[in-house]
Amino acid sequence: MTSQERAFHEFAEFERLPVTVVEAHLMRDGFGERPRFRVLMAEWDGQIAGYAFFFDYYSTFEGRPGLFLEDIYVREQYRGKEIGKAMLARVAAIAREENCFGVRWQVLDWNAPAIEFYRRLGAEFLDEWKTVPAARRASTEMKTLLPALTEIANDDNYPELRLWSVMVIRSLNRASFYW
Repeated sequence: MTSQERAFHEFAEFERLPVTVVEAHLMRDGFGERPRFRVLMAEWDGQIAGYAFFFDYYSTFEGRPGLFLEDIYVREQYRGKEIGKAMLARVAAIAREENCFGVRWQVLDWNAPAIEFYRRLGAEFLDEWKTVPAARRASTEMKTLLPALTEIANDDNYPELRLWSVMVIRSLNRASFYW
């Protein structure tokens, strides 16, 4: 296991979540033809000290992109050295450089040290928002939610419902939209 994978596993264990990532998936999705994420690796004395894992998303309300910080993790032996603050500052700088409206992330409600860290930085918490995970493998919610949504999308009882797939084809710096 690489030191990067070990850091991902440590973070998943800390958050009490299962992890199934393998290096081949990370290479394909982060460094392939269409990168789906970016990652900053923090190093301290030649050792992996932590990472910030983020990707682009788009806000229909803001009318421009933002960055979603999926993970920010500092290994236990490196905490207190302002590594997390440095990584968060770098992600924010990337957002500014790319004209993003901001950076968004989540924190588990039981992670008091992280919540306090973000409070000290002046972060705003959106307690009224709820996360809806419709993609967890083998979850009861996924097994019942997707068929229900498919039934609604295909049901003739909803004539006012129209669904489109939008595909953007780029060639010679020109975008064409197909509906």
